[in-house]
Amino acid sequence: MERPLVVGVDGSDGSLAALDWAVEEAVRHRLPLRVVYASLWERYEGGVPSFTSQRPAEEIAAQHIIASSEQRARQLSPDLQVHAVTVPDDAVEALVEESRSATAVVTGSSGRGAVKELLLGSVSLAVAGRADCPVVVVRGEDRNVKGMSNRVVVGVGEADEAATAVRFALREAEARGCELQAVRAWRAPQQPTDPLTVLDSAARAYEEQAAAVLDEVLEAAVAEHPKVSVKRTVLEGPAHRVLLGPAADADLLVLGATRRQGQFGLQLGRVSHTALHRAACPVAVVPHR
Repeated sequence: MERPLVVGVDGSDGSLAALDWAVEEAVRHRLPLRVVYASLWERYEGGVPSFTSQRPAEEIAAQHIIASSEQRARQLSPDLQVHAVTVPDDAVEALVEESRSATAVVTGSSGRGAVKELLLGSVSLAVAGRADCPVVVVRGEDRNVKGMSNRVVVGVGEADEAATAVRFALREAEARGCELQAVRAWRAPQQPTDPLTVLDSAARAYEEQAAAVLDEVLEAAVAEHPKVSVKRTVLEGPAHRVLLGPAADADLLVLGATRRQGQFGLQLGRVSHTALHRAACPVAVVPHR
């Protein structure tokens, strides 16, 4: 059976944006959509208004959220296979468990917290840092979320860790019929006492090395997706900053994340952490083991 695309919902504006994005993504990749509401999301994202009913307010809220989310998905795409469920579990644990049998997990950038406009929701951050499959956090400007830039950007780290993210990004670009921009950042060590010509020579060497890594990572993967136009970009500066520039004109920013066995908690580097908080477009975190 084909692994579904999973989207976590909680009734917030952020989760509605994630649901809409996930419907389009499921249609694009011809995947079934699994809509998941975890009944303990309120532990993380704030309270639910009281209801005048004998049933617990949380139960009523869960029933309303999952039913309205399913209805919304079916209205957006009547032919899409949709399965909506309420899971009696903590939201992070529920979505991490879902990730073990999902093609990808989609979440919104924030929930119902008081500081939702300032900070990435704790659920989204934790799932992105722990999931077994790619996690897409739907965030950013309206035009980026709606896919109006016609570009996917992938940040290319070290060659032995970037292949999984690059392949994911190529599949996304091919499914969308758009360009892939592969970006690698480089930095030359500062040596102010050296002559300027030496500094220029060293900078060129580091830039050429970054370009060589790009070519190495892309070579095999690009051959598998000959229809995708690939633009190679090397930028000077710290990766967690320079990637925000290309992301501002992208429909999706794809980043790799190494999952190390035996380590617990969030396994996100500085690049992913910054992008999840500040990128102007949806961010996909693709785990590599």
